[in-house]
Amino acid sequence: MSLTQEVLKDLSTWCRISTTRDLETITRRVKDEGLSFLTITLPSFASDLQKGLDMGKVDHQLFQGFTFGRGGLPLFLGGFLDLIFDRGSGLLVDDPSVDAIFAIRQICLLHSKVALSCTPKRERKAIRGYIDCEKELKRNDAKLSTSTREDFARVSRLLWADVLSRVDKDIYDGNVVPKHGPGSTADGFRGNAKFKQREWTRRLEEYFPAGEYLFPNWGHYDYNDPTSFSLLEPGNERPVKVITVPKTLKTPRIIAMEPTCMQYVQQGIMELLVDSISRSDNMGRVVGFDDQGPNQSMANRGSSDGSLATLDLSEASDRVSNQLVRLMLQNHPHLARGVDACRSRKADVPGYGVQRLAKFASMGSALTFPIEAMVFTTCIFLGIEWGLRRPLTQRDVKSLRGQVRVYGDDIVVPVDFVHYVVSALETFGFRVNTGKSYWTGKFRESCGKEYYAGHDVSVVRVRQDLPALRTDVTEIVSTVSLRNQMYHRGLWRVAAFLDQWLGRIIPFPTVLPESPVLGRVSYLGHETQKLHPTLHHPLVKGLVVSSTIPQNEIADSDALMKFFLKRGELPFADRNHFTHSGRPRTVGTKTRWAIAC
Repeated sequence: MSLTQEVLKDLSTWCRISTTRDLETITRRVKDEGLSFLTITLPSFASDLQKGLDMGKVDHQLFQGFTFGRGGLPLFLGGFLDLIFDRGSGLLVDDPSVDAIFAIRQICLLHSKVALSCTPKRERKAIRGYIDCEKELKRNDAKLSTSTREDFARVSRLLWADVLSRVDKDIYDGNVVPKHGPGSTADGFRGNAKFKQREWTRRLEEYFPAGEYLFPNWGHYDYNDPTSFSLLEPGNERPVKVITVPKTLKTPRIIAMEPTCMQYVQQGIMELLVDSISRSDNMGRVVGFDDQGPNQSMANRGSSDGSLATLDLSEASDRVSNQLVRLMLQNHPHLARGVDACRSRKADVPGYGVQRLAKFASMGSALTFPIEAMVFTTCIFLGIEWGLRRPLTQRDVKSLRGQVRVYGDDIVVPVDFVHYVVSALETFGFRVNTGKSYWTGKFRESCGKEYYAGHDVSVVRVRQDLPALRTDVTEIVSTVSLRNQMYHRGLWRVAAFLDQWLGRIIPFPTVLPESPVLGRVSYLGHETQKLHPTLHHPLVKGLVVSSTIPQNEIADSDALMKFFLKRGELPFADRNHFTHSGRPRTVGTKTRWAIAC
């Protein structure tokens, strides 16, 4: 509440209004309703603001749960709303205050992403939604007509033929180089232990023989020794493990941990797919994997001239049907069989047991991100074809570069075709989140950046509780980041408040962003407490994050396999990588002298 109070004070100064009554309302309702007012109710207020900006007016269908005055606007945050809408009619004024729009969003979304565990009831609801999504996928697969499937396959060939042909040849030539991902797996292996796993499947064996992919060479491969190697038949394969992880207090995030052997091969195919798409003259400019900048700049352009729409999909990964993926890959048999071989067909869902999957994969598979992007892109261009009322050509695709962009489930499309694109996406079972999709008005959002009329109105969010003790390492690191983001956003009072808060717990010097020390950033530069005796670098004393890599030793053939799978010609950065590996179980801090810039 102290942080919220400082945010209100800062923004009241920005817009020259009083927020005394607003703070009283927040204080009273938090006392009555608890944290859910900050994490659920206020974000809904911000969502209704964006709807009002889209519609060009406020009516009583918006801001429900808040008292309206004599005019057409709520009393809560009324000073800011008066700078955006006419209080008498509720209509958008001719020149709405961008500062006021940012202020309302910053106040209401401040705690929208704080990492708090949901109630068991909300977790059960999310798991039930996962099961319901599976049922919807199966129904939608059955509804698709033959002509619709053929149209999807034809547009897919137009877009992806060269991309998929390259990967198809790579798989035929045996050029897949697998690797282990950093995360947890369904069978519980971490770090170096993944190189000790000896579980393989009959489906993998067909395209990725264990003697070549699981062992350093065929001399270590003993097919007849059941104690050192398990070859699982399709009916006995290990399912993915569905779990929930904290996202917001409203709903958790659902992910699925893949078996080690499946994730291992998925990573290799994913690298080939991403590389092939990036090399494509057309699709490399349409689909992004490591740079959100194009999406963000296009969202900004759309907010300025109204030419581009931004779309967001709900449950995006879980709604990619495996049948669509098969249609997309059907003319590339080696790739299709390779992808199918490393796709998990079953999921162990809490409370529901092992379920057969209609989706291609949940979030957790290494192939989910590139495959879903390709499927979404195909649906988008099919929708554009519907808008053109003629078959799509390569010239059309080329002409749309810079107007269509896909980064995961963040989508940018021309406004002229947005209704056709939405219709195409929904035809194939996807759900467009209308609360976070924008094509009317001047608000756009993509890849974490929000814009109104060409102005950046992106907000800063609290991710963790504020720290109380020196031992609250995660909270300290998050709050230092929060402080510096608030400073860069121009919320000086909030930054000063956090300076005092952190200063009571840790040494908090002024540093540049590149410094390893947890410190405050300033446009005035950095402080120097002393110089390095030989290098003459400016030094400050502060907290530096430290972590201990778990002990996880491998040797012999397992170590040899790790060496063979190394990317690049440079040696491993950590000389102890054969004895210690995996994500740190805990993170700590040390007070020491370190460079300030």
